[in-house]
Amino acid sequence: MASLKSIKKRIVSVKNTRQITKAMKMVSAAKLRRAQEAVVAARPYAGKLAEVLQSLAGNLEGDLHPLLEKREAKKLLLVVVTSDRGLCGGFNTNLCKAAERFIKEKKAEFEQISLMTVGRKGYEALKNRHTVGKNFPNVLAKPSYQTAAMLAHEVIDGYLAEEYDQVVLLFNAFRTVMSQDITFQQLLPVVPEEKGIADETPVEYIYEPSVAELLAEILPKNIEVQIFKAMLESVAAEHGARMTAMDSASKNANEMIGKLTLQYNRARQAAITTELMEIISGAESIKG
Repeated sequence: MASLKSIKKRIVSVKNTRQITKAMKMVSAAKLRRAQEAVVAARPYAGKLAEVLQSLAGNLEGDLHPLLEKREAKKLLLVVVTSDRGLCGGFNTNLCKAAERFIKEKKAEFEQISLMTVGRKGYEALKNRHTVGKNFPNVLAKPSYQTAAMLAHEVIDGYLAEEYDQVVLLFNAFRTVMSQDITFQQLLPVVPEEKGIADETPVEYIYEPSVAELLAEILPKNIEVQIFKAMLESVAAEHGARMTAMDSASKNANEMIGKLTLQYNRARQAAITTELMEIISGAESIKG
């Protein structure tokens, strides 16, 4: 049986750990509220912009912009958005496993699959099994539109230079505090949604200025907005996952403290009983 001193030391250690997990849960809860507000504010704009572009692309004839060009897909870029920090349950692990499955499924379809990681954890998990062309760590602590624009231009420049023919974005979409959805989103080329029977009648648009000028402005902006939204979704999902993980860790610490306290009391009781037996035996030997 472990000594009283070692058990007491473990109890103190677990209590210190519980203080840390409780503090991390409170910090994540505060950050989650702000991140959730940012996601809710960004979703309508990003959704409407994507809808307008898909409608526009579906009604135009010919390729009026390079980002709409439909070419044979031989080279694929997968952009993986993870976190820079751990202690958030399976947030990063599940996403990296999804990336692994996606790459395995697409190997027969594409001649070349490139990786771009946003966040340190994704890079650390994938670098040993795949070649990561570019990595952007420490950009999600304070997600900004300027960062999203920089990432979008990296993607667009590579696509225009024909370094890859298709770009897919992979991230954790925020749903609730306890759940995140692993989401694959095709960024390039822009693919219009298939129309139903009710939408067969084409809508005529009057463009001012020209269609080419509008597309040159809107298409890159759409990529920036979609990446920015994905960053906000990922940050909110990360805080939710960390809050849940730290809450579970705190509950486990409480259970462990209870078990160790019971073990300590039993060991202490056994030690007292042993001492009493020794005293009684000594007294009896003196009498004899």
